[in-house]
Order: sequence, then structure tokens, then C-alpha cells
Amino acid sequence: MLKLFAVGLCLTVLAPAVRAQDIPDLRVMIEIARREPLSLDLQLSGQIEAVDTLDLGFRQGGRVTEVLVSEGDRVAAGQALARLNAVQQDQALNVAEAGLAAARAGAEQARQARERADALLTRGVGTRAAADQAEQALSQALGAQERAETTVEQARRALDDAVLRAPADAVVTAKSMSPGQVVAAAQPVIELAALSGLEAVFQAADDPALRDVLGRQIRLETLDIDRPDMTGTVTEVSPLVDPETGTVTVRARIETQAQATGLLGASVRGHLQVMREDGVVVPWTALMRQGHGSAVWTVDGDNRVALTPVRIAHFGDGTIYVAEGLAEGQRVVGDGSQLLYPGRRVQPAAEVAP
Repeated sequence: MLKLFAVGLCLTVLAPAVRAQDIPDLRVMIEIARREPLSLDLQLSGQIEAVDTLDLGFRQGGRVTEVLVSEGDRVAAGQALARLNAVQQDQALNVAEAGLAAARAGAEQARQARERADALLTRGVGTRAAADQAEQALSQALGAQERAETTVEQARRALDDAVLRAPADAVVTAKSMSPGQVVAAAQPVIELAALSGLEAVFQAADDPALRDVLGRQIRLETLDIDRPDMTGTVTEVSPLVDPETGTVTVRARIETQAQATGLLGASVRGHLQVMREDGVVVPWTALMRQGHGSAVWTVDGDNRVALTPVRIAHFGDGTIYVAEGLAEGQRVVGDGSQLLYPGRRVQPAAEVAP
């Protein structure tokens, strides 16, 4: 009886060792850590605006009688946009033109008087004093005529200033007046977007990566308009952070879209490829957790795994960039790491027969 108990105890001790040897290698995806440049897809959200915008106002104050355009209208250079009440200007022009007519008539009379005085002096029946007096009268009459012409020009300019005109071909983006409203001189009442080009304007977080994007190309996709992606060039990165929003203004000139006025105000997302220093790259499926840190399963020459702590530099698109803990060329476990424990043997899934 004692001999049978000893044999049973020996079999009980040896059984776990035998089972460990019989465990088959776990099939996993083995990836090779590689070194490659860190490329970040920096995404910015903003809207499309005109490169050149114009805020227009009347040169004089008055009451608005007509508003001839609406937001979204395309206008040509010199086109009338709005008018003020110009009754006083009309009256002033009429008075000035009447004064000019009188001045011209006086100048003509003074010219004829001088010619007669010169003729009398030539025949010897006139005096030098009379000729000089006629010359002086003509000079005064011509001066009065010039002043009258200037008054007429000013009156015409004042009448023309009662009409607000487009300085160039543009699109009306905003207006802040209506008929009957009284506006002050130089008060902005209409905003125009010039047709000289479009740009995407972003309010971005203050990221150090923005320091090197000036002059770089950016891919633009519209969010509320179904159209192909566009390409732009970063033309401005504000050196100062907006104290109210905590953001930095980034502007990108859109290529070959100078006349695409339908894009004004459209929301847009920009994609910037920012290159940083090289890093050791592995798939994100290799990432594990060890305590409060990160780790990956590394595979040694005997195809046994070990949990290796690593420090993550950056998360990429489907990849992680390892700053410390992993060298280029090391083998790591990608998919299939759920059943691993230190020391377990693995085989690459692609090399195992079905």
C-alpha cells in the first residue's frame, strides 16, 4: 500500500512538467521594429476667406436712400452700391454752375475790354493806364473763373460722394445699412471680398510644430461643400497668441481658386505633413501595459517572449514611435499577444502550416 502511494505521488509531481513541454508554440504576428522619420498629420480647422477684403463707407454723412446690392452679389469696378440723400449737394452744384457761367461771361467781357484798350493804345488814341487797367480787370476775371471752376468741381465731387461705388471687381460679403438709416462719414457699411484670391484662415493651438510650416503645402478639404480637395501654401503664422482665444492664426493661400467665390465662408480642414526626428516604429497592436508604464513583447533568438518596458515618443496613424527601450531590427509581437506570458515560445503566424 505504501509502495502504491509513492508511485502515485511521483506521477503527480512529474505531470505538470510533462504538460509544459507539450504546450505548442503560440502563433502570433511578429513585426520587425524599424527606424523611420516621424511624420505628423497636423489637422487645422478654419474657414475660407478672401485674401483682400475692403470695408467701404461714404465720404460724407447723411441719410441712406437706396441700397442697391445684397450679400453675395458680385459687383464690377465703379458699380453703384448705395446712395445718400443728395438734395443739398444738387442745389450746391446748381449754384456753383451758375456762378461758373457768370464768371466765364465776366472773363469774356474783360478780355474784349483789354483787346479794345490795346487797339486804342496801338493807334495812339488810348493811354497806357487804360490798357493796364483793362489787363488787371482781365486777370481778376480769369481768377474768378478758376475759383468758380474749382467750386463746381468740389460740388460735383460732393454729389458723387453721395453714391458709394465698388473700387474693384468683388463680392459683397456683408452690409450694415438699410434705407432711411443715417450714417456718419467713413462709417463702414459694406464689406467686399476682392477677386484677387482666396485663403484658408485657421485658429490653431500653439503647437511647436507650427514654427516650421511657413511656405509648406497644405491639403484642404471642405466640410460643408462636396468638392475635390484643394492645395494651398502657408503664407502666415502669427507670432503672437490671441489672448482671448489662446490660439495662433495660420493663413494658407489657395492655389488656382481666385474666382471661386462660392467657397467664401465655407468651413475647411487643413492637413499639414510635419516631419520630425527619426524614431523606432512598431504597430500600435504591439503596445501593452506594465504597471503604470508602456511595454511591448519582444522575441529573442529562441523565439521566447519577454515584456520590455518602453517610452512612447508619439502616436502615429496605426503606429507608435518608441523613444527608449527598443532598438531597430528587434522583433516584437503585434497581433496575438493576449495569451502571452514571459518565457513562452511563439512562432510567426505566416510560417506555421494550417
